[in-house]
Amino acid sequence: MSGQSWRYEDLEVFKRAYGLSLEMHRASLTWPREEQFGGIADQLRRSSKSVCALLAEGSARQRSSQAEFRRYVIMAMGSADEARLWCRYAEDLGYVEEAVVRRWQEEAGIVARMLQSLARRLQSS
Repeated sequence: MSGQSWRYEDLEVFKRAYGLSLEMHRASLTWPREEQFGGIADQLRRSSKSVCALLAEGSARQRSSQAEFRRYVIMAMGSADEARLWCRYAEDLGYVEEAVVRRWQEEAGIVARMLQSLARRLQSS
């Protein structure tokens, strides 16, 4: 692991997070207009995309410091958990069926665990 450099596009966690963020984005476009800009739809889109953006930015910074990449991975974990929260709001407000929300939350949880594992690997390198 020492000295290893990753391209974010090659990380399985990025691929998984990207697919989930696309699905959430597309679904949220059908929600009420008042939720589109600054509301739950907007927050869900931002938090889910933030996971991917943080991985991209962090992987670029790993050239100078693996610790810096790890810091971005940890921030991405927070964004994944934030997306899970917005899913809950979406369900409680009736924008998304329970089964869809459960699947999204489960997938975001898997992404968060994958990020945690990556952070541990980066710490030990």
